[in-house]
Amino acid sequence: MSVFRAKSFQNHENVFFCWNAKANLRCIIAIHNTLRGPALGGCRAWAYQSEDEALDDVLRLSHGMSYKAAMADLALGGGKAVILLDSPDVRVTEKQLDAFAYEVEKLQGRYITAEDVGTTAQNMIQVRKITSHVVGLPRAEKGGSGNPGPVTAHGVFKGILAAVKHRLNQDDLSGLRVSIQGLGNVGAVLCELLHEAGCEILVYDINEQACKKAQADFGAQILPSEDLLKAEVDVFAPCALGGILDKDTVQMLKAKIVAGSANNQLANQEQDYQLKERNILYAPDYVINAGGLINASFEGEGYTRESAIKHVDRLADTLLEVFAYAEREDLPTGIAADHIAESRLKKKGI
Repeated sequence: MSVFRAKSFQNHENVFFCWNAKANLRCIIAIHNTLRGPALGGCRAWAYQSEDEALDDVLRLSHGMSYKAAMADLALGGGKAVILLDSPDVRVTEKQLDAFAYEVEKLQGRYITAEDVGTTAQNMIQVRKITSHVVGLPRAEKGGSGNPGPVTAHGVFKGILAAVKHRLNQDDLSGLRVSIQGLGNVGAVLCELLHEAGCEILVYDINEQACKKAQADFGAQILPSEDLLKAEVDVFAPCALGGILDKDTVQMLKAKIVAGSANNQLANQEQDYQLKERNILYAPDYVINAGGLINASFEGEGYTRESAIKHVDRLADTLLEVFAYAEREDLPTGIAADHIAESRLKKKGI
């Protein structure tokens, strides 16, 4: 294993490998950048196929968090942690969380952790027993910001409005057809917001009950996954797992706009160019889905969701900035967002 030769190493400031035999903790904490502020990023607990895979994941995700924080105009840097589980059948234990919390505390605030895949808000309560450098706590906890899903959905909705304004020259969403892939904490709320805005909605989720609920509550049309990708819609909103847009699926798309909450929607950079060639406007995922990060950044004494939402609303203007830059420089929108994020980091001294 070589950190400096790892494919996702992007001039990271620190990479910490943490081991606690008594707690059976194997953990990697990656701090990409702290020039804007402390590195914030969730703790993922996952049964990786190898340590190299875990390293690649934590490096890639922490780098993305730096860009996300910069584009969200937050005084934060990018970080991430991964706890390596022994198998897919086990969950992270209290002993592992305690040992992880001690490692976070050792960093004295350079890294702030939160929930992620494989961890929960309840886990973060356990972590807070040992370190104060944690966010993503339930609303019942003092200063907790609660479930970030509705805030993320609000940001995606505002982002769709911005994309529709830019691509379709329309100020509202009334009468538009929108397909949503994934009806979890974000997708289900987005479905409701789009229904209220007068959209015709098409949905797919592996959870049939979630689809039936969207159909009953919002008149959504349920389609198989591949049919959803091929549907003639104004907006395709990927809100499930990443990597959905690869060489083949981009060719299937009949949407004019791609704007959703999923992380890492593009299989690779080639799809950014492919979407541009097909004249499909892509709202870069780490820009449009930053509502959860913004919400967590407001956590603490005196937290109000209203204040967080006001900041989330600014994501629409950031997207319009990305779209305008992409057109001016004749770039794909994902590359354009990267350029703007890098420029914001360089202003802080990189």
